[in-house]
Formats: sequence, C-alpha cells, structure tokens
Amino acid sequence: MDFVDYYKILGVDKQASVEDIKKAYRKLARKLHPDLNPNDKEAHKKFQEVNEANEVLSDPEKRKKYDQYGKDWQHADQFEQAKQSRQQQPFSGSGSFGGNYGEEDFSDFFSSMFGGSGNRSQAKFKGQDYNAELQLSVKEAFTTHPKTLTVNGKNVRITIPAGVENGQVIKLKGYGAPGRNGGPAGDLFITFVISNDVKFKRMGNDLYSTEEIDLYTALLGGEKIIDTLSGKIRMEVKPEVQNGTKIRLKGKGYPVYKKEGEYGDLYVTWQVKLPTNLTEKQKEIFRELSAS
Repeated sequence: MDFVDYYKILGVDKQASVEDIKKAYRKLARKLHPDLNPNDKEAHKKFQEVNEANEVLSDPEKRKKYDQYGKDWQHADQFEQAKQSRQQQPFSGSGSFGGNYGEEDFSDFFSSMFGGSGNRSQAKFKGQDYNAELQLSVKEAFTTHPKTLTVNGKNVRITIPAGVENGQVIKLKGYGAPGRNGGPAGDLFITFVISNDVKFKRMGNDLYSTEEIDLYTALLGGEKIIDTLSGKIRMEVKPEVQNGTKIRLKGKGYPVYKKEGEYGDLYVTWQVKLPTNLTEKQKEIFRELSAS
C-alpha cells in the first residue's frame, strides 16, 4: 500500500491542532461534497480522501499511530504485540524475525503478516472506520425521514430518527473500509450538525419562542395565531396579560429521540408591542387613563 500523506490532503502541517484539522476538513468537505459535484469523479475521489484523512487525524490515538507507522498505522497494535512476544521468546519458523525492530522493519513485518513468504498464518483485521458529518435543519430533524449518503463512492440509504441532537453521533456497522484477509469491514460514524433555521430556541426537547401582541389585545384579551413546528395553532390571550408572561404548550415541543409519540413542550413568551403614531384622540384617552 502506498503512503498517503493525510496532512497534505487537508492542507495542514504536522503541528496542526485538532481544531485546525476540523476547520480544514469542513472547508474541503463542503467544496468537494458529491451533492455539489454530481458528475465530477475526481471531486468524488478527493472527497473520499478528505474523509479518510479527517478520520485518522481527528482521532488522537489514530494520529499518533499514523505519525509513527505511516502507511501501516492500522496494524500498529499487532506490530507491538509481535515485538513484545519476540522479545520474550525466540521465533521458531522459517525466516529471520529476531532482534529489535526499527522503522525499516515495518514493511517486512507487515508483509509477513499479510501474505508474505513462509507458513505464517494469515491474520484477519477489521477495516478502517469512516467518519462523516450530516447537515440537517431543525425542521428536518423534527421528523423521521430517509436520507441517502455517499460513502466511499457508494450510496447508503439510512433512516434518521426524529429528535436527533446537534453533535450526536450514530454508528452504522460494517459501512467502513473493507477488512484485511477476510476480516470484518469497519464502521461508519455519522455526526449530525443541525443548523437553527427557525425562530425557535431549542433546549433539550423543549422549544422557546417570543410572540408579539398589541397593547389592546394585552389589555382586553383576544386570540393570537402562532407557528409551531407541527403547524399553526390559535392561542387565547387572557385580558390584562403582562409583558414577558410565559405560556406553556404541552406536547408542542421537539420529539423525544427514539420514543415515538413523545414530545417536549413549547414555551411562548408574550411581548407587548406599544402603539406608535397615535392620534390626538388616542393620546387623550391614555391621558385620561393615567389620571384616573
């Protein structure tokens, strides 16, 4: 396997911080995403390389192994185990395997592990895991719906449960890189990035919004039609309601993750809007009220 310079792919140096790596990945992922380059095979290839580079360099343990072992980083644990075993007892079999291993011995060691000369058994290794980000709007995350992702050139159709959180990670078993020597495929880890494109503020499963009402409705009472994520509803405004009064609408909040039919609450805060451009007659009425 040829050496792949993940730092070069992301355009960062070896001293780059985790945050620098994340920023570089997101910038390139947006630019090269298959949805934006549907007929560009080269962009698809680079998108896969960027995902692979991010998957390794954003993980401290994987990055450490990559920095030390290069192209053979995925099998660093097996190398260390064999090295320790060899130091404890002599190797019995064909070929020279003795002594301490230096960096120049990595390729020979891994060659013997994966089909080299001699009668050594073929070890099975799990394939590399993949990491991906999935952008969703608040409205999209409100309902359970199917979504098709492009992973390593293949379309993967998944069902996104309602109520997923921003930053939440789910695992798709077996959707990573193929295993070696018949080993299992790696897994795909999807991180949800949910952008708030609505007027509601979300806190857990509860939603918060502010609704304006005019002074006359605040004083005399009335009705107000407001938006919820499940549609418009008509709310009663009680007479003499105070500015900043908070009303709870049970079950009109966000769906509870993987609990069908369960929802949080919606909290509506009334904001009384004072009238402007009053006529002289209207002003006189307020003067009389203030004097009474």
